Amino acid sequence: MLLNCGQALPLLRHTDVPPRVIENFILTGYRFPNYSLMDCLLSAFRPTNETGNFWTHFLPVFIFLYYFVEVFGWEGAPHGDAPFFYPLWNYFIGVFCLLIASSMAHLLNSMSLVVREVCFFVDYGTISSYTVGSSLAYYYYIHPRAGIVDTGSRNGSHMDLKLEHAATSSYAIPDFCMFFETFYIPSACIVAIICVVSCCNTRQRWRRHRYVIRTFVFLLPFLISSTPVFYRLLTRSPYSTTSSSFAASTSTASIFYRHCLWLLVSAVFNISKFPERLSPGRFDIWGHSHQWFHCFTFLSILDELHMIKTEVRAILLSPTLLLPPAILSCLPGPTIASTYGVMLLLQTTIISIIVWFSWQANNIYGPQRDQLAEEQPKKPLKCH
Repeated sequence: MLLNCGQALPLLRHTDVPPRVIENFILTGYRFPNYSLMDCLLSAFRPTNETGNFWTHFLPVFIFLYYFVEVFGWEGAPHGDAPFFYPLWNYFIGVFCLLIASSMAHLLNSMSLVVREVCFFVDYGTISSYTVGSSLAYYYYIHPRAGIVDTGSRNGSHMDLKLEHAATSSYAIPDFCMFFETFYIPSACIVAIICVVSCCNTRQRWRRHRYVIRTFVFLLPFLISSTPVFYRLLTRSPYSTTSSSFAASTSTASIFYRHCLWLLVSAVFNISKFPERLSPGRFDIWGHSHQWFHCFTFLSILDELHMIKTEVRAILLSPTLLLPPAILSCLPGPTIASTYGVMLLLQTTIISIIVWFSWQANNIYGPQRDQLAEEQPKKPLKCH
C-alpha cells in the first residue's frame, strides 16, 4: 500500500490516476485505486473529491428514517407489521438500499478498478429497486381503488350511498382498470431491469454521453411509476369533498409538483456538470455538481415520502372504500407475495445482471489492477 510515515495516503491530481478514475472538470483530490477497506473508510473523514458524495447520501438515511417512522404513531394506524404497511416497508427498503449503496459506492470505489465498477453497478441496481418500491407504494396507496382500505361495511343510508356514487363516479376511468390491475407493477419491473442494463452498459460503452443516458434512462421509470399520481391529478378526488380524507389529501398535488421540481434540478446538475465546468479545480472537494445532484435527489425522495404519507393518512381516515365495485373492481390487499415477493424476484434478477457485468469488468480491468499493484509501490511518494 501507499502508507508512508504512518500518515494518510496522499491525494493525487487527475494526471496521476488511471483515466478510468478521472471525472470531468475535477482536477485534484483523487484517491489511487488500490486503497484497503480501512483506508476507504477513513477517507470519509478526509477532504477528498468523494467525501461530499458520501455524506450527501449517508446523512439523509437518518433524516428519511426520522420522517418514515412517524406514520406508525398515527391514530388509527395498524401495527407496523400489518399487511397494510407491506407496501410502505418495501418503499423503505428501496430508499434505504439506494442511499446506502450510493454512499458506499463513493466511499469504497478506490479499492481497485474492478471494485469501482462493481460499486456503481450495485448503485444502479438499487436505484431501479427503489423505483419499484415506489411503484408498490403508489399502487396500494394512490391507486384509483386501493382495496386495502375495504375494512368497514357500507351500512349508510341509500341516499348517502347515492351521494357518494355521484361524488366519485366521474373520478373512475374504467379503461385504465386493465393497466392498473394487470400491467402496472410488471411494467415497472421490466422498465427497472432495462434501466439497470442500460446504465451498466454506459460504464463499458457509450461513455461519451454516459451522464445524459443515465439521466434520461431513469426518466422512463419515473413516468411509469407515477401513472397513479398523474391519474389522480387529471381526475377529481376519490373522496367526498366533505370528508376528512379529502382534506388530508389536498396537498398531494403540490407535493408531487415539488417532487418533480427537485428531480428536474438534480438532472440539470448531473448533465451540465455545473459549477465545476465554469471553473475546473475550484469545486474539486466541495460544491461540485454530483454533490448537488445527491442533495436534490434526496429532496425529491423526501417529498415523495410526504406524498405517500399524505395518501396513507387519507386512507386511514376513510372508513370504507369510496368507489363502488361496479366502477372498478376491488383490488386485493397487499400480501407478502405481491410486495416482498415482487421485490425479491426483482432483486434476484438485478443481482444476476450485476454479476454478469462484474464478470465482464473483471476481464477488462483485472489485468490493469494487477499491473497497478505491481507498479505503484515502486513510485516514490513524499509525506506531507
